[in-house]
Amino acid sequence: MSLPLDTLLRVETPEAIDLMLRPASVVPRALAYAIDLGIRGVILGLAYLVLGFLGHIGVGLIALLTFLIGWWYMVLFEVLNQGRSPGKQLMKLRVLNDDGTPVGWAGSLLRNLLRVVDLLPFGYAIGILSSLLHPNFKRLGDLVAGTLVVHQERVHARFAMPQVIPLAPPFTLGLAEQQAILAFAERQNGLSMSRREELAALLAEPLGVERSEASARLNRIAQALLGAHT
Repeated sequence: MSLPLDTLLRVETPEAIDLMLRPASVVPRALAYAIDLGIRGVILGLAYLVLGFLGHIGVGLIALLTFLIGWWYMVLFEVLNQGRSPGKQLMKLRVLNDDGTPVGWAGSLLRNLLRVVDLLPFGYAIGILSSLLHPNFKRLGDLVAGTLVVHQERVHARFAMPQVIPLAPPFTLGLAEQQAILAFAERQNGLSMSRREELAALLAEPLGVERSEASARLNRIAQALLGAHT
């Protein structure tokens, strides 16, 4: 059996859209959980200080708050905040269903209820062992609930295309050639002048364009290609 070369996971959503997800390993998940644990500790500590002065009523409120924070903190954030508790948000993680759809109440509640089992026999031993043995780093709660913790990929902003008069290429370009010209036009502002001229000359060589005119000609062709694809 061959092992994957990376941890990318391809899933197909119910809308027949392919997603490439990157499952989160034990370390970032542990750090996210530690952050959430610290936040809950601070909330409960402050609540104990304030409610402790209310006598028996305060004791009842403390018990209620302890229950809510202990069992519903993760569920509420995961369902209402796109699968992200504060710890996961800081670590750029999120919880999804196995098919790439947002986690719902049932899935989130089940995976968090089974956290009690993942904690056994001590120090999150079962959860860590399950995550290390599973190719997608799933703990027991994720296996039962059908959920997956993934890295939240960054959305890279596209560079603005130069506004020039479109020019049709002198001959039919292949898909790879079109993609290369469009990529150059989009990203040229992030390149040094020498690197920009070097790449432009290489791309424009099959077009029979002088080096001094390469950038301008490629930008015009890119505008024509962009119009053809829109």
